[in-house]
Amino acid sequence: MRRSSLAVLSAVSLSLGALAPAWSSAGAATPAGNPEQKVGQRIQIRAADLPAPYATEGVGNSSEEVPRPDGASLNVPKGFTVSVFATGLSRARNLAVAPNGDVFLARQATPGEITLLRDSKGTGTADQIITFAGGFDRPYGIEFHDGYLWVGDIKAVWKIPYKDGDTKPAGDRIQVTPDGALGQPKGHPTRTLEFAPDGKSFFVGIGSMSNIAEDPKPHATVTEFNMDGTVKRVYASGTRNPVGLQFYPGSDDLYAVVNERDGLGDGLVPDYFTRLQPEGFYGWPYSYTGSHPQPDFADKRPDLVAKAIVPDLLFDAHSAPLGLLFYTGHQFPADYQGGAFVTLHGSWNKAKPTGYKIVYVPFTHGRPAGHYVNFATGFWLPGTNPAQVWGRPVGLAMAHDGSLLVADDVGGTVWRISYHAKGKS
Repeated sequence: MRRSSLAVLSAVSLSLGALAPAWSSAGAATPAGNPEQKVGQRIQIRAADLPAPYATEGVGNSSEEVPRPDGASLNVPKGFTVSVFATGLSRARNLAVAPNGDVFLARQATPGEITLLRDSKGTGTADQIITFAGGFDRPYGIEFHDGYLWVGDIKAVWKIPYKDGDTKPAGDRIQVTPDGALGQPKGHPTRTLEFAPDGKSFFVGIGSMSNIAEDPKPHATVTEFNMDGTVKRVYASGTRNPVGLQFYPGSDDLYAVVNERDGLGDGLVPDYFTRLQPEGFYGWPYSYTGSHPQPDFADKRPDLVAKAIVPDLLFDAHSAPLGLLFYTGHQFPADYQGGAFVTLHGSWNKAKPTGYKIVYVPFTHGRPAGHYVNFATGFWLPGTNPAQVWGRPVGLAMAHDGSLLVADDVGGTVWRISYHAKGKS
């Protein structure tokens, strides 16, 4: 008999002490009766438990953006502290930290811009907010590499000459990829960047133009480019909207978080986090979660359905994972070493909302352990449906001191999450 629940929500704390569900005094009210938002809650979605397509009716249930209540902050595990790094930043989307520690923010305003956030006094708060470069079309990908700030927007990948401490470009920006190489300027607007460990190529996540259709490539792919902007290969396909991209530290394993399709009911299709197999196919639009057939599409390419790869880790359907960061710092407890933080931007078409939080994905022997754990919640006001939210998390970065930076595109804020061990100042 098929189990009716998609998520296994353990009421027992994880054995890892730092991940136990303890509420920070800085956090908002405990979301009583909603374990999906409880800090420390362990969640596991199993492919074997997925419902049939259309088991529930598809609904529109968008969140409602509200002002942040006075004193409201995020709920985090014991020992962690949440503070505002910078605010007043409309359409704050993705983050990168410069070699000197300055923080750069991609903002998908009109026009799009890159904003420099500088903590010149070392207080954990940006005291200088500077427009570094403008004129982009929905910039999202942002990385420092080989003396340049690289930016991916809906049109192209660009690089801007950069030296440590620059508050404006050191020269004219250079278009790296030719027109059309990143697909058509419609549909999903994120163009995430990640450089190969050997520095000889870079990868771009290119989303689909639609919910479900046979889009032309490079849409719904992660494409690998040579450093001169020419296409090297389609690294992975069938990935409807691959947003977060990062190599597992010390390896050649490229991981991605992917937003799946809608319209098949509340429980389908689970978004996911997975190691991308070179030239692997992940289902869209012909199948999902491996070879589960997509109605009206599976019979068009049974060969691709048969070889579709099951992702490593499933998220609750409609969670909308965007940011991905493997934690390599030393400020957080050792339990967080070797795992990944992921932002879940939140649902817009699920009867019972989900997401609006930051989760932690533990790894075992270099692979996802099979579940994820709520790390930071509170953007969603308890007891509201449609969800009333004063923030939604997007991009992630690690500051030089090991604290976690989180871009919030609803609140226009970059949050800083730091850890202070007991007995330490």
